[in-house]
Amino acid sequence: MRCLRALVFFFFFISPLNPMSTATVPPSPRIKAVNLGGWLVTEGWIKPSLFDGIANKDLLDGTQVQLKSTAVGKYLCAEGGGGSVIVANRSSASGWETFKLWRVNSTHFQFRVFSKQFVGINAGGSAVTVATTPGHSETFEIVKNTGDSNRIRIRAPNDLFLQANWGNDDPSVFLMTTFGTMQGEYQVTNGYGPIRAPAVMRNHWESFIVEKDFKFMKDNGLNAVRVPVGWWIASDPNPPAPYVGGSLAALDNAFMWAEKYHLKVIIDLHAALGSQNGDEHSGGRDGSIEWGVAGSGNVEKTVTVIEFLTRRYAARRSLIAVELINEPRAEGVDFDTLKSYYQAGYDAVRRHTSTAYVIFSARLSADAGEFIPFARGLDGTVLDVHYYNLFSSIFDGWTAQKNIDYVNNQRASQLAAVTNPNGGPLSFVGEWVAEWNVNGAIADDYRRFGEAQLNVFGRASFGWAYWTYKHVNKHWSLQWMITNGVISLK
Repeated sequence: MRCLRALVFFFFFISPLNPMSTATVPPSPRIKAVNLGGWLVTEGWIKPSLFDGIANKDLLDGTQVQLKSTAVGKYLCAEGGGGSVIVANRSSASGWETFKLWRVNSTHFQFRVFSKQFVGINAGGSAVTVATTPGHSETFEIVKNTGDSNRIRIRAPNDLFLQANWGNDDPSVFLMTTFGTMQGEYQVTNGYGPIRAPAVMRNHWESFIVEKDFKFMKDNGLNAVRVPVGWWIASDPNPPAPYVGGSLAALDNAFMWAEKYHLKVIIDLHAALGSQNGDEHSGGRDGSIEWGVAGSGNVEKTVTVIEFLTRRYAARRSLIAVELINEPRAEGVDFDTLKSYYQAGYDAVRRHTSTAYVIFSARLSADAGEFIPFARGLDGTVLDVHYYNLFSSIFDGWTAQKNIDYVNNQRASQLAAVTNPNGGPLSFVGEWVAEWNVNGAIADDYRRFGEAQLNVFGRASFGWAYWTYKHVNKHWSLQWMITNGVISLK
């Protein structure tokens, strides 16, 4: 395997480009698109019911837990953040007192600590955090109290409880606090397990987005879809566990329907191997960012995913663009690593098509224009920026009009700064939504907010894509917004 990775690395970074390297992309199409979020990359907040059948669904991969002894009133702690022993002497809980769950099945779990080691039992029977890869010695059973599921005991790998009786005076009884629950593709497939997950996911892919949705999009003024996909799609029909096969067939359907209704398709690699931002929608297991870690091979493997997708769909007339990665986070992905990947991903696309645009996503928490000088030297590139009047305390307590003014002024200025009227890269507002933190907003407020964003984001030289098409929260659903007259694209 090590030799194979070396060959792949050499091929993508050293080999000369073929004649298709010179792009001949057409003029900007002014994309008016919608994201098909929550379809081929699961996001539980988009469709919570997808998780309803999972046993112990409050204990999915990545759930963070804190454990307080009922006897002494102290929290369990990984001393030093990891690499040492587990103690029970903290009066309050923070990072070292927080454990991330890796789910083995509905009752058995592994506990990852702050420094990414795992809790285990050593030869002397003590709880320690030294293993970087979990095994049998790091696998524990969580036994919930029937009357109070927050009161638990933990059965060790040697089949003994860490002190064994129920009761407030027993140091083996803990009050478990859970938070930070993740509901992504890893969580849903691992939650259902290898027997049930294939059928659950197949039903979801076949029902959540269907052909009539593409007709609706076309009839209501959209001309493209942005389709988030995960890295595991390149291994379909037998992706690595816990992922299950079938998403590639669904993507094939998207291309077929797009061509029938004259829509363009943007393939968006939303989830890269190891997770580029730690979020559930990037395929992350526990919130860690491990995509660009040196020596992991994750970057090189991601290039193979881009190559696979481009090779498969390059001849489809509906393919308009390939987005190399979605929302890499600056705190975990450095500029140079991402720049090297963008060059390699661009080259991979160009080996198969000279007409598809190649989209670079701006890093979260970084200067949105940092890749413009680099992208300007490559034909047919697009810079993707995401604008939400959410996810930041600066928007708390704002009125509807203040949000609208912000779009008309600050967002317009931000977009202008990354939009070059005389050439590339083109600008693309790949995600936005007519939702906010305004209490008591009426339908007309939402209509004006949507109109302001359509007006401003319509100045992007490549176009825009609403997040998302279907959602249980109605303002996040463009389908609902159009059907109920809040947004009109005609």
